[in-house]
Amino acid sequence: MRNLIVVGFQGKHRASEVLGQLQDLQENWVLELDDAVAAYRTDDGRLRIDQSVNPTTKEGGAMGGVIGAMLGALLAAPFTGGASAAVAATAIGASAAGVGALGAAAGADDAANFKEMYGVSDDFVKQVGGLIQPGNSAVFAEIQTADGAAVAERFRGYGGTILRTTLAPEKAAKVQDTLRAR
Repeated sequence: MRNLIVVGFQGKHRASEVLGQLQDLQENWVLELDDAVAAYRTDDGRLRIDQSVNPTTKEGGAMGGVIGAMLGALLAAPFTGGASAAVAATAIGASAAGVGALGAAAGADDAANFKEMYGVSDDFVKQVGGLIQPGNSAVFAEIQTADGAAVAERFRGYGGTILRTTLAPEKAAKVQDTLRAR
């Protein structure tokens, strides 16, 4: 069963460290990480995404823009044969810009739709991010595992406070105790 857990930590980079370890657990087949985001709040109060397992809207837009620009340039190049270098460069540049803009829009939309349907949405991160104090961080993870105790044990003594979860209350309490254990 898929579970969402959001754990807040002291320090800006602790959540990124935890996310890296969750990714290691996934590589070792201990858990399936459907989506995860490490976020922190700057000292002046702004919420920042430090890392994301799946592309955020901004990352999807950037990736779509680059791919679109490359495709636009490749599509325009064959039609510039016989034209002067300046005319050819203008045609290729205009095509790259036009298709790049379409690619950026499609990439951003695709990333947003994926996160809304299957992962940790940007809106949820912003909503729960209100609980993160300046200078602190949180990891938002949507995971599936057959051995939740092994996953919790990996983070024994890491500290942190569960901010939100879909775990049953008794399981959430065990995870919280393990995080606080020394």
